[in-house]
Amino acid sequence: MSTLPPLAERMRPASLDDYVGQKHLVGAGAVLRKAIESGNLPSMLFWGPPGVGKTTLAYIISKSLYRPFFSLSAINSGVKDVREVIEKASMLKDQGETLPVLFIDEIHRFSKSQQDSLLGAVERGIVTLIGATTENPSFEVISALLSRCQVYILQPLVEDDLVDLLKKAQKEDVVLKEKKIDIKEHEALLRLSGGDARKLLNIFELLINAFDSKKITITNDVVLEHVQQNMALYDKAGEQHYDIISAFIKSMRGSDPNGAVYWLARMIAGGEDPKFIARRMLILASEDIGNANPNALLLAQSCFTSVTMIGMPESQLILSQTAIYLATSPKSNSATTAIGEALSLVKQTGDLPVPLHLRNAPTKLMKNIGYGKDYKYAHSYEGNFTDLDFLPDAIKGRKIYNPGNNPKEYEIKEKLKKLWGDRYKY
Repeated sequence: MSTLPPLAERMRPASLDDYVGQKHLVGAGAVLRKAIESGNLPSMLFWGPPGVGKTTLAYIISKSLYRPFFSLSAINSGVKDVREVIEKASMLKDQGETLPVLFIDEIHRFSKSQQDSLLGAVERGIVTLIGATTENPSFEVISALLSRCQVYILQPLVEDDLVDLLKKAQKEDVVLKEKKIDIKEHEALLRLSGGDARKLLNIFELLINAFDSKKITITNDVVLEHVQQNMALYDKAGEQHYDIISAFIKSMRGSDPNGAVYWLARMIAGGEDPKFIARRMLILASEDIGNANPNALLLAQSCFTSVTMIGMPESQLILSQTAIYLATSPKSNSATTAIGEALSLVKQTGDLPVPLHLRNAPTKLMKNIGYGKDYKYAHSYEGNFTDLDFLPDAIKGRKIYNPGNNPKEYEIKEKLKKLWGDRYKY
């Protein structure tokens, strides 16, 4: 039996030159690379999905600056562990040694008291904190700590990055370079990895180990045949987190309360943060239900507030009620498509001027040059409506919002037809 570490660990880069992706942060002249090269390193938070190199980048930073590297995981560390690390760092400072980097993985899972225990050390410069999170730090990191850290967003790896990683592994890895591996198709490998470099290398290793011969040909069919049924073998360290929340969201979007409650139960049993679940339902209530049932957003907001106040295990009842309600609600993505089209229109047309009749006229000069002229106050007209253009002249009459095909938005559509005529007749 091999005593070698997993392929993903063997291929972990040791320098910025070997690091894959995140050129906007560590490429030549990029902001984080400049900070590293100057040696003037702030405490920071890395925010991004799994497998994009957060842990690796933290280690490379400490190695590049010849600093001791202390690492904790928020999943299995508490205040006591944090204090022990800070005590070690304080001893190094007293001895005139180089101050360490303290890396905390999944820092969003730390409680407020655990995060508070870091504050003093960060303020006094005893450690340089690097926290890694898959969640928006604005929601999950206390404001006092957030204000003392730079936040860097790590992007998902693109296809070229992942393909280059496979080629590099074939060429440099002590095991793989002894084999003749012909990757004829890589789409299934990339799809199963979900853009996660660690997961990609784990899948690749599992696949290679399925063959006894040194000559291996890889196609999409071969990958699906050998790997898909063995997902659990390499899905370690919580990568299923994203797959399961995806299944949960898609079940509610697809109006299946059974699937929604099942995937909810999987997350609860796995110890998922209930606020994370509630926040995702809050997004879905607007993104996928919207004005087909405006009460969905109110219930989702109430769910988030209740879960935040009550905690587990009681919150599972509130989560279940909300998930079932959202799953069985009529669906519409009209608000989502409307803002998407509006943003696209802004990008295409630039900063179009506000029509004069819509401009505010607080001074006499502004009134004299036409600001506010011909504006019609809606409440002065029958039905509190008057036909007035509210878009810039260049896109006058453009329809951006298209009501969805559901009873509630059918009423909205009929009302808009009555008000705006031809704009909403089709």
